[in-house]
Amino acid sequence: MSHRVLIIGSGPAAHTAAIYAARAELKPVLFEGFLAGGVAAGGQLTTTTDVENFPGFPEGIMGPDLTERFRAQSERFGTTIHTETVNEVDLSSRPFHFKADTQEGTAQTIIIATGATAKRLDIPGASDGELWQKGISACAVCDGALPAFRNQPLAVIGGGDSAVEEATFLTKYGSPVYIVHRRDELRASKIMQHRALTNSKIEMLWSHVVTEAKGKDFLEAIRVKDLKTDEERDVPVAGLFFAIGHTPNTAFLNGQIDTDEQGYIITKPDSTATNVPGVFAAGDAQDKKWRQAVTAAGTGCMAALEAEHFLTAQG
Repeated sequence: MSHRVLIIGSGPAAHTAAIYAARAELKPVLFEGFLAGGVAAGGQLTTTTDVENFPGFPEGIMGPDLTERFRAQSERFGTTIHTETVNEVDLSSRPFHFKADTQEGTAQTIIIATGATAKRLDIPGASDGELWQKGISACAVCDGALPAFRNQPLAVIGGGDSAVEEATFLTKYGSPVYIVHRRDELRASKIMQHRALTNSKIEMLWSHVVTEAKGKDFLEAIRVKDLKTDEERDVPVAGLFFAIGHTPNTAFLNGQIDTDEQGYIITKPDSTATNVPGVFAAGDAQDKKWRQAVTAAGTGCMAALEAEHFLTAQG
């Protein structure tokens, strides 16, 4: 079957694109995936509890509830949604060809909004159903301001710029903030290292790794191991934040679109256009800096408008 606009993804970028495209009467088709990237339809928001920084919800809203609202709004305006994963696309000529779990078809334009998956450490106590999102998170900016973390000791795992940024952000709410790093020096840039090492609220745990997360209904402590002495001890914390990077969900493209060395899609300046005419990218699949629901939604809007303009120009 042939479509004018194919949207691949299920988060705020995908659904904002769908809402705009549907209201423009482009009859978009959205493939939300079936556990694509190991995450339920809705993306990383489905792994988040309270969302307090998305406009329009002064009392906050649960992540899964927000994604359900996105989906309902897309459907209301006429988006066709399929709960299966697009596994393959052929971008060598237009119309573009795609293959999903049980169907295939063509599309005049494609909006890729497949997001990125936060890397998580596989340690006891940190999995889904254990203490994940019960004191453990992969986004300090998203979750750090929650009441449970106020004036409490917190910990960040990582040694790059992201880890220092997250730790610095967390010092607004908790203290001390431990940076747990397996080496004896940070990988972060010099200016970020200086920021961490001169902040009185940040404590470095050099040459340490976290081996376990402990707590009953909420995180209470982390077990850390000194890699130089092999000694282990418990450090009381109310929050643990992974800052060890993300993996963009772009492998299915098989190198047909320009990406950086990490796999993030490269878009043209002030645009969501990729190097392939008619293919646009929005959200965390092309944004490795901000990674917020609201910024993803903004690029989803841009992608739909650009797809509409592209189709108009093509006649």
